[in-house]
Amino acid sequence: MKKPKYQLIVDFIKEKISKGEWAIGSRIPSQRKLAKMFVVNRSTVITALEELMAEGLIEGKAGMGTVVTNNTWTLMGNQSSLNWTENISLGTHKPSILTVQEINEAESDNNLIQLSKGELSPDTFPLEEMKSIIQKVSEQLTPFGYEEPKGNIKLREAISDYLKNRGMDVSPSSILVVSGALQALHLISIGLLQRGSTVFLEIPSYLYSLTVFQSAGMMLKGIRMDKEGIMVDSIYPINEKGKSILYTIPSFHNPTGTLMQEKRRNDVIEYCEREQLPIIEDDVYRDLWIDAPPPESLKSRDRYGNVLYLGSLSKTLSPGLRIGWIVGSESVINRLSDLKMQSDYGSSTLSQLVATEWLSCGLYNRHLENVRQQLKVRRNKALEALNKHLQFYATWEIPKGGLFIWIKVKPQFKVKKLFDKALSKGILLNPGSIYAEHSGHFIRLSYGAASLDEIEDGVYQLSEIIKNQ
Repeated sequence: MKKPKYQLIVDFIKEKISKGEWAIGSRIPSQRKLAKMFVVNRSTVITALEELMAEGLIEGKAGMGTVVTNNTWTLMGNQSSLNWTENISLGTHKPSILTVQEINEAESDNNLIQLSKGELSPDTFPLEEMKSIIQKVSEQLTPFGYEEPKGNIKLREAISDYLKNRGMDVSPSSILVVSGALQALHLISIGLLQRGSTVFLEIPSYLYSLTVFQSAGMMLKGIRMDKEGIMVDSIYPINEKGKSILYTIPSFHNPTGTLMQEKRRNDVIEYCEREQLPIIEDDVYRDLWIDAPPPESLKSRDRYGNVLYLGSLSKTLSPGLRIGWIVGSESVINRLSDLKMQSDYGSSTLSQLVATEWLSCGLYNRHLENVRQQLKVRRNKALEALNKHLQFYATWEIPKGGLFIWIKVKPQFKVKKLFDKALSKGILLNPGSIYAEHSGHFIRLSYGAASLDEIEDGVYQLSEIIKNQ
């Protein structure tokens, strides 16, 4: 006899609990997620949860959702069981805010219209070229082990040449290969700054959606922006040397898309040199220009080793390669390379060999030309859809590159409600609140990942949700 659908949910949850995969204190998936997993309505899920509550296995807790309170062993005997939730809260690294966790999980759902993803669509992935390069690398393979601490020397030479073409004269010895820019930030947070330091950054900023510096005992302090980038007169560094640093995304800022202009870049460099305020320049979007190349980087203007420069192939080629780099003075790079060795003993050799081939054979620059052409089409499609469906409900600036449009929804419409309703209708976007935009009026829309039809449909559905709020 076929089991009723609610019983399938009961059995699934019991199995998870009995195997210890959902330990005591664990929060179980939301009703919405369970309903989607089992293709049932919410009332069926509620019936299953009520039965599990009656058996004493789960319990609804204010502010936590529904959590596991017992397992079959604790119900059969008198002994208590370890509550892993208590141990989880003892860790030194802070968790992401719940909205960010929800977005991170939802970004792997291919059934959603992905207006949130800060990456390129699979349509732009150079599959045939990647196959060819991987085959070429594999034919030249010799037995490989750990790389040297700073990364494969041929890759660092290729990165040095790549940066030289972008106005930065950097020696391979001043480059550290990392597993993406996020690892670079982690290494900087634990290796160069003391607890209690202040990290100045644009407000809003992508960095607010992470906890990398806060977990290392540092404070984030927002700096106002205008259409030309950071407003330098908003920076008030701590007088005590080594207690503050500036983090900035000058080229196609995340989330606003702002491009820091030439004069403003000079002003930032002059100010930071005068105040001896070190800079982290996150330049991972530089190559994603659409209308014209951005001004030269802050690093290219740096004469005193004041700028730590972050780059990556994740936004332009493939996040799956996990290849990025930090550029800085040799003493700093030596320190960070030691920490990286303690962390993971070096990035993947195979990924480094593939990245070397991409950068040195000329294919990468040709790939970028194609990416820019496709981004222009996608950006224009998004702007066309916004003008068609959202012009009465929101305003926005036209980005000159990057992946994002920063949209200001008119005050009478609630972005939090918009995020929840959009997700329930299969559309994922990023509310400005996760970037410390506190007015509650902004969303970040990505035109990089979704198809053209999805961009049109997603924006139309957002307009319908707003109309019916």
